[in-house]
Amino acid sequence: MISMIKNLTFFKIGWVACVMFAAAGSPQLSALSVAAVAAIHLVGVSAPLKEGLLLAAAALMGLCWETFLVWTGLLVYPGYENAALAPYWIVAMWVLFATTINHGLRWTKRNVWVAALAGGLGGPMAFFGGMNLGAVTFSSTPLALAVIGAGWAVLLPLLIVVADSIIDSPWLEPGEKPAEQRPAPTPRPMEVGYE
Repeated sequence: MISMIKNLTFFKIGWVACVMFAAAGSPQLSALSVAAVAAIHLVGVSAPLKEGLLLAAAALMGLCWETFLVWTGLLVYPGYENAALAPYWIVAMWVLFATTINHGLRWTKRNVWVAALAGGLGGPMAFFGGMNLGAVTFSSTPLALAVIGAGWAVLLPLLIVVADSIIDSPWLEPGEKPAEQRPAPTPRPMEVGYE
C-alpha cells in the first residue's frame, strides 16, 4: 500500500510539474521533470528493463494518439499550433503515466471494464485540468473531452495488455531464471493440531 501511495505521489508531482512548465512555455523543463520521476521510478522497481520497455511502448502509443488529436484539430497545444506531431512534453506525460500501470494503478488490471471506465473518466479529467492550467486548448470542449474519453477507454486497457505482455515475456532481468528452471518449493508436512 505504501509503495502504491508513493508511486501515485511521484506521478502527481511529475504531472503538475510537467503541465505547469508546459503552460509557462518551458517544455524542456516539462520533459526534464518527467525524466526525473521516470529515473527515480526505474531505480526503485524490481524489473527495470521490463519497466523501461513499458515506458518506451507508452511513449510510442502516446505519440500516435496525441498526434491524431492534434491532426483532428480538437486540441491545440500553445506554441505548437502548426506542428506536424504532438509536442514532446505530452508524449513524456505518457511515459509518466506508464510508471503507474504496474504499481499505483495496478487495480485497473482487475477487469477490462474497470480499466475502460478508469481511462474513460480519468483521461478527460486530466485534459480538463491541463486546459484549466493553460497547457492545452480545445476547439470544442465537450466534443474534445468525449473523444479523449472514448480514446482513453480503449487506450488504458491496451496499455495494460502491453504491460502484461512485457512482464510475462521470456526476456529476463539479470539473475532471473525462467519459471521452469526455478527449484520447486519444498513440500512441508501438514501440521495437525489437536485440542
